[in-house]
Amino acid sequence: MHEVTPTLARICIYPFKSLDGMVVDHASLVKKGSLQNDRRFALINDAGNIINANRSDGIYRLHAQYSSDLQTITLGDRTEVPRRTFQIAEERAELEAWLSEFLRLSIRLMENKTGGFPDDPDAHGPTIISTATLNRIREWFPELTLDEVRKRFRANLEIDGVPPFWEDCLFGIRSQPVPFQLGKVRMQGVNPCARCVVPSRSPFDGERTSNFQKRFAELRRAQLPDWSEKSQFDHYYRLAVNTSLPADNSAFELQQGDLLTIG
Repeated sequence: MHEVTPTLARICIYPFKSLDGMVVDHASLVKKGSLQNDRRFALINDAGNIINANRSDGIYRLHAQYSSDLQTITLGDRTEVPRRTFQIAEERAELEAWLSEFLRLSIRLMENKTGGFPDDPDAHGPTIISTATLNRIREWFPELTLDEVRKRFRANLEIDGVPPFWEDCLFGIRSQPVPFQLGKVRMQGVNPCARCVVPSRSPFDGERTSNFQKRFAELRRAQLPDWSEKSQFDHYYRLAVNTSLPADNSAFELQQGDLLTIG
């Protein structure tokens, strides 16, 4: 691999699990390893299940924006105005009622300030992907824009200055995390993230991309770089890297422009 300068180019948190993200220029990590406020809230149905795009097509129509202090959320249909703004703490009941009506489900709002609701319970840290990887996916699916690829795969941290799939350097064989440092924060790469049905559908209207999963897996396998640990690929519908924090980590602040070093 040619010389690289891995640089943190973009940070995106998802305050409400399954809803739109929020791009920030710096972020803190909690001791469990998650980005502070990432997947802090989740929509729960009467059976106690988290509502996501797999359970409700209405999620695709739901547009969300947040205030910078995460005190308010503005919701509405992606194709319509006006939209409604709620004070998240003070108007919890009204917010739940609005979401229940929009999604045609009985919705309760759950909150976890200390670790959120991560997709991978064994790797609470932010997911990492490279800008070059996202652009390679655009080449595979030329009908998609870079913004749409980002919204489909919903990674937290984007690394620039590296070739496609460079982030595969950040995981090794199973049960042996790869140590690396991002800025002053010591982290560990755990595994390539297994994807669900969500990336196969448009984040704007839920329309399915024909044969997305099959085409993706075939191309991922064909273009798997030499530095990827193949034993981690029980299938090739995997993209981005799940991470965790070592127990003795002492720094928790990430900033756009931080350099990443392995080891």
